[in-house]
Amino acid sequence: MPRAVPVKFDVRVDLDLGSFLLRRRTAVAVDPAELLPAADPWSLRGLTALDADLAARGYLPTVELRSALARLAPLRLAELGGALLGRLDHLLGTDREHTPLFRRFPDAVPEVAQLHHSRRMRTFLRSQPHQPCARCGRRGAEVGIGLLAPCAHLLCPECLEAQDGPPHCPSCGVVLAAHPFLFGGKRKAVREQAPPRKGQPDRAERQGAVLRPLRLLEQDELSAALAELTGLLTRRTALNPQDRDDLAALLAHAPADLAARLPAEIPVRETKAVALAELLRREGESALPVLAERLTTATDVLRLLWAYAGAEPDLLPGTARQLRLRRLSRPLRRGLLGVLEGLPAAALAEDLRRHREPWLRVGELLHPFEYRRQFPSAAAAFALLRGTDLDTASPEFAEPPAPLRVVQVDGRRRLAHTGFASRVESLLAVGDTSGALAELAHRPGELVRRLHHLLRVHEIMEPGTPPPAELSAVLSRALPAVGPGPLLGAYGRLRGPRSRGERRLYFPRGLVALAYGREDHGTVVPARSSAPVVAAIEAELLRRSAATLPVRPEVALLDEALTGMSVPFAERSAARALVSVPRGSKLPLPPGERLRLFLHWMQPHHQRVDLDLSVALYDDDWGHRGTCDYTQLVYGRRAAVHSGDYVSAPPPKGASEFVDLDLAALRAAGARYAVMIVFSYNDVPFDRLPEAFTGFAGIDEDEGGARRGPLSARAVRQRMDLTGDAKVSVPLIVDLAERRFTWTDLNTTATSGYHSVARHRDTIAALSSDVLDHFAPDRRATLWDVASARAAHATDQVLVRGLDGTVLRWRREPAEPVGEFAERLRLRHAPDGPPVTDPLPELLSGRRAFLTLLEADLPVPPGVHGELYRLHPGPLDAAPDALRRLTAADLVATLAPAP
Repeated sequence: MPRAVPVKFDVRVDLDLGSFLLRRRTAVAVDPAELLPAADPWSLRGLTALDADLAARGYLPTVELRSALARLAPLRLAELGGALLGRLDHLLGTDREHTPLFRRFPDAVPEVAQLHHSRRMRTFLRSQPHQPCARCGRRGAEVGIGLLAPCAHLLCPECLEAQDGPPHCPSCGVVLAAHPFLFGGKRKAVREQAPPRKGQPDRAERQGAVLRPLRLLEQDELSAALAELTGLLTRRTALNPQDRDDLAALLAHAPADLAARLPAEIPVRETKAVALAELLRREGESALPVLAERLTTATDVLRLLWAYAGAEPDLLPGTARQLRLRRLSRPLRRGLLGVLEGLPAAALAEDLRRHREPWLRVGELLHPFEYRRQFPSAAAAFALLRGTDLDTASPEFAEPPAPLRVVQVDGRRRLAHTGFASRVESLLAVGDTSGALAELAHRPGELVRRLHHLLRVHEIMEPGTPPPAELSAVLSRALPAVGPGPLLGAYGRLRGPRSRGERRLYFPRGLVALAYGREDHGTVVPARSSAPVVAAIEAELLRRSAATLPVRPEVALLDEALTGMSVPFAERSAARALVSVPRGSKLPLPPGERLRLFLHWMQPHHQRVDLDLSVALYDDDWGHRGTCDYTQLVYGRRAAVHSGDYVSAPPPKGASEFVDLDLAALRAAGARYAVMIVFSYNDVPFDRLPEAFTGFAGIDEDEGGARRGPLSARAVRQRMDLTGDAKVSVPLIVDLAERRFTWTDLNTTATSGYHSVARHRDTIAALSSDVLDHFAPDRRATLWDVASARAAHATDQVLVRGLDGTVLRWRREPAEPVGEFAERLRLRHAPDGPPVTDPLPELLSGRRAFLTLLEADLPVPPGVHGELYRLHPGPLDAAPDALRRLTAADLVATLAPAP
């Protein structure tokens, strides 16, 4: 028998189900068939090495996982451990080589970039004095080439004297100093002193002190993957890009009987289109019966064809021209036209006109006029869309189906139809709120989206009067059918205080998260008009919170920090991130006095790409206080330090930039806000890069003070991919006074290249100010609103952990209505008695619980079961599957209307 060897881990990335389950469940699958009867001695030695590698990344295997790994053969443990480390590095962004331009960053960074440039040029000129003049090209010691002050470019004295006007550098145009030469002239270079090395932060403030648990997957990989697939398909809120990638991968690897595994209802239409497109690829025309059953609108058909062509089924403007649709067989064309024919003529015509350009492309595939006798309604809808001249068309269109009609346009007969949106806009334009309300009553979602507009028009037409009498009755019938997104959006919009001329922020629909702000000088909706509507929405949210509870929990634990977390919205344009933070959320900064921002990118082989990590500093009134970027590497007394500017990132290593922020020093220097920005200096969109990501981390150091490198895996707090047709990204805004940051995940418009803080600082200040106002808790629905409503209905006993760690208890009185209890809890009024002194694990032990936490930093209470939402991982993640994990989208989805 050959002698066993110690385990050696080969770190690599293996994008398979293991990576998927590690990211979504923080769990590792071990095949029971591979387990030995007892722990292998050599595997135990290798497991010790794996423990150390995992701890360096901020993770700790649970007892169950470690016991299973110890029973693997040494070579199998080496293979699984290497893959695990590679997956973790990929998630954290530390699987790339991060080398700052200044190798001993932050200590070796000069005070300003110009000093570094001057030092390099002086050294170069001393060692190689025969350099050419930038203007005349002469060279040689007798010419007397010198370095200009202050730019350090090369020029000879004769060219300097020959200039007209004020002396300036011919290379950059800067006006020269009174003594025009830094080196080579009369002025001597000033000796530069290295900055003092800062003291090391206290160990208690370092990140990574609490290791995140890795647990053993309680079921096999395939069963777990199918459970995740079902969860994604049945989710009642839109999927973010990461979830969409997961859905596509799971569908591609699903078993052959995919049609039988699809749930009875797929609520989100884009999700349904992706699933049906995969079914169509597999089964072709055989899938037509399933398609005919599940495609209920014309837009469903359009989304299906988009997904079938490999595109996102969002139907965003401008994508139709770029997409190459797949050809369809004749039976498939007839089947899809049959689906369109079975729809009401009015809805069919309106859906086609809503997405005119995509349907014109699809019409080239379906050939509806070839089947005009078999499918006359579908053919008439396309004739309306194309503006077909009826005088030259076939006689089938002479009698179009109602409500289509024939009109004369420029002396020619064409089909016409007045759509729903046109009717509503016409009624609101003339101030007929009752008529508009009657139309909107047929479409509850559109009614809720237009509530603010409707109330504003009513206030213009009848100032000082209450809302229309019929509004209450219409809302009582409509609200139960509205999705949680529009409902929470209207709730946040109407409940907050408003003023004339206030700034409003708009987020156009698209794959890139752009935001536009403007002043709103329209009529303000008074509280007397909005309050009844807000009360009706709150009552509906409470009703749904009670209706979606499968089993009543015994206790609920809420985190007060959730008051700063916005409910997810515009998830389709959210960036893929290590931690899924809803856009606009305001969260505490990591412990410690310093924060490290990072950026990594890799350019294509054929194109140079220069990304720049920058920080813009502003005061309380958004006046610009300073900048830390490639033009100024050090701000203040090293309050902000840049690692140096890379102007290219050739593969395979790419390039990385960092900025260290000393929070106390920045505040002392008069800065209130620090805005993190990533610029594409030479105007290359992020989506053209093979890889680009950014994020932030704590400052992690060894006990002896030796640094672990510029980016420590266990110190990484957030990692976000840079994607989309954008060139300026604003990931976050740091409030230095409150020691909190707002996760923005936004982009600004940019053209013509050469982007920098100096060029965009006013735009960034306006955007940042608008973002903080727009996402203020009193103006937006928050996860605290959702969690407190659910907890009030879930149980009569609710524990709330405050921002200072104090735990208070709320109990519902026997005669207290649930609505009043929920309102008291949401506002955190009148807790029951003094702060709770018993440890939380003891209060939760053996009980069914509903937990919503910012940090999963509690030990696992024995026997706890129920539901858990947490933003950041922690020891509580080691809980078994009996404590079901929720995402922010899952919390919002609990408010979905009953099917």
